[in-house]
Amino acid sequence: MIATLDKVKICVVGLGYVGLPLAVLFARRYPTVGFDIDATRVRSLLDGVDGTGEVDGERLGEVVKNNMLSFTTSEANIKDCNVYIVTVPTPVDDNNHPNLVPLITASQTVGRVISSGNVVIYESTVYPGVTEEECLPEIEQVSGLVLNHDFYAGYSPERINPGDKLHRVENIKKVTSGSNTEAAEFVDSLYNSVLTAGTHRAPSIRVAEASKIVENTQRDVNIAFVNELAKIFNAMGIDTHDVLDAAATKWNFIPMRPGLVGGHCISVDPYYLIQKSQLYGVLPRVMTNARRLNNSMGQYVAERLVKLMVKQGIMVMNARVLIMGFAFKENCPDIRNTKVLDIYHTLQEYTNNICIFDPVVDGQKARREYGVNVVDTLPDGTFDAAIYAVAHNAFASVPLRVLVPRPGVIYDVKGVLPKDIIDARL
Repeated sequence: MIATLDKVKICVVGLGYVGLPLAVLFARRYPTVGFDIDATRVRSLLDGVDGTGEVDGERLGEVVKNNMLSFTTSEANIKDCNVYIVTVPTPVDDNNHPNLVPLITASQTVGRVISSGNVVIYESTVYPGVTEEECLPEIEQVSGLVLNHDFYAGYSPERINPGDKLHRVENIKKVTSGSNTEAAEFVDSLYNSVLTAGTHRAPSIRVAEASKIVENTQRDVNIAFVNELAKIFNAMGIDTHDVLDAAATKWNFIPMRPGLVGGHCISVDPYYLIQKSQLYGVLPRVMTNARRLNNSMGQYVAERLVKLMVKQGIMVMNARVLIMGFAFKENCPDIRNTKVLDIYHTLQEYTNNICIFDPVVDGQKARREYGVNVVDTLPDGTFDAAIYAVAHNAFASVPLRVLVPRPGVIYDVKGVLPKDIIDARL
């Protein structure tokens, strides 16, 4: 039998952008343990420091001080929990095929500590069927327990938006589901007990899994459409943003802007559905083409900058170029799948005098993961060109036209700079 809410002790497996805010939220009401295999990450959290910037030190310290939240790398410290929530990443490999290794490893961990009557809930974004076909059998095999007889399961897709201070986990509506009626009711009640926006109870785990992947794939397809419009209108000499502003005056227009699509969600999740659909004999052309188009935008931005420099009479070879921002989105230190890297590599074909400036990201991490040098202070001197790739708040006071005097080129990827200081925008 599943424990009542007053007897719940929660373990959150994976303390990244999704897991930590969730653990902090649950710790306001339930004893909670955060588990992660990254000892460095756990030590930082024990010191009250969240490197992702999702949870501030005061909020983190509050629940830790009240002995409601602890952090550990030891499985022995999570054996007395009765609810396990898995929030590990679901990346793709070099061929854009789903990589379920983190999820399978986390399931095996749960299998070693789970007991009769316990509940495991998955939040990681996956294609329909992963929870029941891949994860839960691992728990059964390792633990010797039987689903819906000895233990229960649920799925509640994460809806964390890194860097978003408005839409926090506590005030967004969550989809819930369970492996049977009893589990579904428990999972729904558990999340409703800490959320202010409530829940939507899906009829099955597969429906809940599908709903999450559709959320992100829809955005990918919509952004691909406006990115294609940007390529068309730029070729015509028409300002894409002016076109979109005019079109947005219609009441049912969907407002989207062109841009780089990186990060761990929108640029990754569609591949999970693409891969699974092909196993059912369906070739998802729209999603596949959207991914291909969005992946091309970094190279497109760099090549367009080069053309603008040539038109301005600037010698491109060995030109001094400034790239503003390396994170995949503004005001966020996350550099996973950043498409700014594509801009950098394309420009390297013309010059090695490229400066990537981003005071928000971890420069050592960028060097370790991508082999690029990202600085947190601007170097002396001026530049022949600049690409405004990420709209960090920290960039608001940077005097771009002083750094890039005319005839130098400023290219605004984000479409937020004043028109009188830029030469073009995406």
